[in-house]
Amino acid sequence: QVQLVESGGGLVQPGGSLRLSCAASRIIFSGYAMAWYRQAPGKQRELVATITAGGSTNYADSVKGRFTISRDNAKSTVVLQMNSLKPEDTAVYYCNAQRGSRIYWGQGTQIADTS
Repeated sequence: QVQLVESGGGLVQPGGSLRLSCAASRIIFSGYAMAWYRQAPGKQRELVATITAGGSTNYADSVKGRFTISRDNAKSTVVLQMNSLKPEDTAVYYCNAQRGSRIYWGQGTQIADTS
């Protein structure tokens, strides 16, 4: 059974930083495009950042210049480094893996604003 396990969520003050990790198991990680999505209360899930199997990245306009997505194929891990956090970044963040019609989701990790 494929597993995506997120970690690193928590409370943060505006302007702070957090690092989210997603560890994948039981997939050939290097062949998958990976992404982070988020869902705030009462809102639809939205795409935050993507990284292709080849390492190309893309970001939502709202996080460009503040968030960085990276992957370590040897560790089957994708990381989202979040800097200059804003109250509107508060959400549950989900890891996503996709290869063709195969799509997998993690259980989510909460980012909450302390302000």
